[in-house]
Amino acid sequence: MANRKIRMGMVGGGRDAFIGGIHRIAAAIDQQIELVCGAFSSTPEKSKASGEDFMLDPARCYGTMEEMMEKEAALPADQRMDFVSIVTPNHMHFPAAKAALEAGFHVMSDKPATFDKAQSLELKKIIEKTGLLYGLTHNYTGYPLVKQAREMVKNGDLGEIRKVVVEYHQGWLATRLEADGAKQAEWRTDPKRSGAAGCMGDIGTHAENLAEYVTGLAIKELAADLTAFVPGRALDDDGNVLLRFENGAKGILSASQISVGTENGLTLRVYGEKGGLEWNQQEPNTLITHKLGEPSSSLRAGNDYLGEAASENSRTPFGHPEGYLEAFANIYRNFADHIRAVEAGETPSEKVLDYPRIDDGIRGMAFIDAVVSSSENNAAWTPLS
Repeated sequence: MANRKIRMGMVGGGRDAFIGGIHRIAAAIDQQIELVCGAFSSTPEKSKASGEDFMLDPARCYGTMEEMMEKEAALPADQRMDFVSIVTPNHMHFPAAKAALEAGFHVMSDKPATFDKAQSLELKKIIEKTGLLYGLTHNYTGYPLVKQAREMVKNGDLGEIRKVVVEYHQGWLATRLEADGAKQAEWRTDPKRSGAAGCMGDIGTHAENLAEYVTGLAIKELAADLTAFVPGRALDDDGNVLLRFENGAKGILSASQISVGTENGLTLRVYGEKGGLEWNQQEPNTLITHKLGEPSSSLRAGNDYLGEAASENSRTPFGHPEGYLEAFANIYRNFADHIRAVEAGETPSEKVLDYPRIDDGIRGMAFIDAVVSSSENNAAWTPLS
């Protein structure tokens, strides 16, 4: 495996799909992974047509994921896929991951990990039983300056963390697009496909994951107020959450998809006893830092004054745009390196292990359960358990 690319199969992500293309591009950036097969759609015809778009061997463009797992497992070891990338709507994440793992394949899944928490706990048991790898694309953790922020918190540069403010605001669902046949809106607002939460499940989990990743602190309990502002919408499109962290720090998490004019406003602010930091996904190459009694300063991606983690996850010289696709690629690269280490019987380094896994997925599902339960009980304080 050291002298070849890691072979990837894909479930979902066919014609007209948004996130599948993102995953394919990201996986290919470092030239360590190649797409070799897939079951790209819920209809065999569209799956095979999508495979033609990607110039794949027609014999490896499967009509169903079940067919894909069976036939790939039957191929010689030097031909079959090594792992499966799952890029379907939420309700299909668990059955696809289960099928792949039980057929002997590693899994990389789009988030959330599963449809509900019970499935995420069952999935962890399957992962442990098979001994295979599982990754989750909470891609914002892949940004170089997010890793810089995490390293600064870990090193004590901010002192004891006191306050965390994280928000993820969008405006694209300010009207009822799902009623007009918009595919991306349809499944995200459908409880049967999206799960118990809408906005909070879709982007609120990204905010939760980012806050916990950077601070290294777990959210202990929360008080949430969720709203479906758009008439006729079955799931929340806006939410505000108070947070209490395990060390006593307090926080605020806000997620919205009805914030008119906002594109992808993911912002994190962390404040400690000695300093603070601010990062905004729409300006991802800048990290603003604060030290008590000193002027604020800006750290920029690609510069040699950054820490090891940020430097190792930067691909371009300072001043050149680097962002969303590369953040995804950092997760895929580490996952591929972990596969190589396992196949070689080696212990992976801490750097290689720096990608989201099933425990992050379980935390996300616990967050969804807690915000929904809290909101239904008039914003009562609810533990993440």
